[in-house]
Amino acid sequence: MKVSTVTQMRNMDRGAMEKFGISQDLLMENAGQAVYFVILKEFGVKNRKFAVFCGAGNNGGDGLVVARKIHSNGGEAKVFLLDDETKFKGAAKTNFDIVSRMPVEVSKVSSIESIKSAVFSSDAIVDAMFGTGLAREVSGIYRDMIQLINESNKTVFSVDIPSGVNGDTGEVMGTAVKADYTVTFGLPKIGNILYPGYDYCGKLYVSHISFPPALYNAASIKVEINTPIELPRRDNNAHKGDLGEVLFIAGASSYLGAPYFSALSFLKAGGGYSRLATPTSISSFLASKGSEIVFVPQKETPAGSIALENKDGLLKLSQAVDMVIMGPGLSLNEETQELVRELAMEIEKPLLIDGDGITAISTDIEIIKRRKSETILTPHMGEMSRITKKDISEVDENKIEVLQHTARELNAIIVLKGAHSLIGYPDETAFINLSGNPGMATAGSGDVLTGTIAAMFGLGLHLKAAVRMGVFIHGFSGDLAAKDKGEDGITAQDILDYLPFAMKQYRENSDKICANLYESIFVV
Repeated sequence: MKVSTVTQMRNMDRGAMEKFGISQDLLMENAGQAVYFVILKEFGVKNRKFAVFCGAGNNGGDGLVVARKIHSNGGEAKVFLLDDETKFKGAAKTNFDIVSRMPVEVSKVSSIESIKSAVFSSDAIVDAMFGTGLAREVSGIYRDMIQLINESNKTVFSVDIPSGVNGDTGEVMGTAVKADYTVTFGLPKIGNILYPGYDYCGKLYVSHISFPPALYNAASIKVEINTPIELPRRDNNAHKGDLGEVLFIAGASSYLGAPYFSALSFLKAGGGYSRLATPTSISSFLASKGSEIVFVPQKETPAGSIALENKDGLLKLSQAVDMVIMGPGLSLNEETQELVRELAMEIEKPLLIDGDGITAISTDIEIIKRRKSETILTPHMGEMSRITKKDISEVDENKIEVLQHTARELNAIIVLKGAHSLIGYPDETAFINLSGNPGMATAGSGDVLTGTIAAMFGLGLHLKAAVRMGVFIHGFSGDLAAKDKGEDGITAQDILDYLPFAMKQYRENSDKICANLYESIFVV
């Protein structure tokens, strides 16, 4: 499913009205009907009391439709206006006039004290105060109202997006309604899907409110949910070379986990032949932990990292494999950093750069632009800051926009790691991944991700799909580990150990897994 910006949704509204003749009145009616349906399905209406809080815009108009539907079907709705009724325009004014003629109590909120009893005596609350267009900090009576709603412990249904959440970024604008259910319209907005907004939505429903698919599937909408795809079958007659050969250039004397996790996760996720080029001094130790890996010991710098003199041998070795992973635990030694830059310029195979490798190329990012073969970068927020030369706060506030711009400029696939990791393609298509959990925020988790991506490529997916599925399977493995062990204390080893089980479960039950665990957007 695609995910829209606020502007794209406004354009969709305009297109529905101008191109297809779908009136604003009908769109608002359909939106209110969708919210009512979710209330009926999840909570019930007859003989229930609802406090409906409405702003003066179209979001408030949607809330008025909900109040009318509740009243007409045996519930009791009390409407509380957070702004002057004279500010209602168009379809919102039409619905205000209709509700005003019904035996529905409508009052303007003058103070929080005046409505406390109504809030605490209600069975549920409908939040229709702000909608997706909020771009300023919530203050005054609105802030007080949101805090009262959150303190009431009532079941809350938010209209389009919880009030206080920015529709384009998911940012909480000072404070926000903590909804149990959110019904969004046309498409999910980015703010519905990115954290922290995602956490405020509760169970998320979407209604297309009669938009034709030509509108909500438009090619101009570049952001999508990372919907998992079918994995290629393993050929009964396959040998290890048929399932991918990958070279990992990783590790230093003080970084033993990263090379191990990255090279072994490739095998654990289904890859065929894993070669690990790592300093000679740590090869034997790592071999005792991951004896399935083929080691290519490398000459070292005095600091115990891979020396620049290994360059020609590594280039020759790269020609014999399907893909190269470079960076996990390489260290910040300047000689090794120079090795990364020179190899990145000359390796002619798909190249995934992670960790210390990203630090190396960020000092001369033009290297990535000049590469002829495909490149994948897997930065966390700090590394993305180095690549883009932007402050972390600036990247965080505009994750998707920064990702799309950078992937296009570098002609690279980029995985921006974090809660709901993002995958960006050079054509500005971006995917939001929903698998994974907070327990995976642990050292080495990203190294397991690199090997998992490589394994998906080895299994036969084209590179773009391999990156998407690698991110998904990595998160799914972490979710399986968390289910058995709890989120606290999950380590990279746990994620690694659960990869075979994750692959087995996904192959056998992919439809059920997606529907029950990751189909978090329900269409009404």
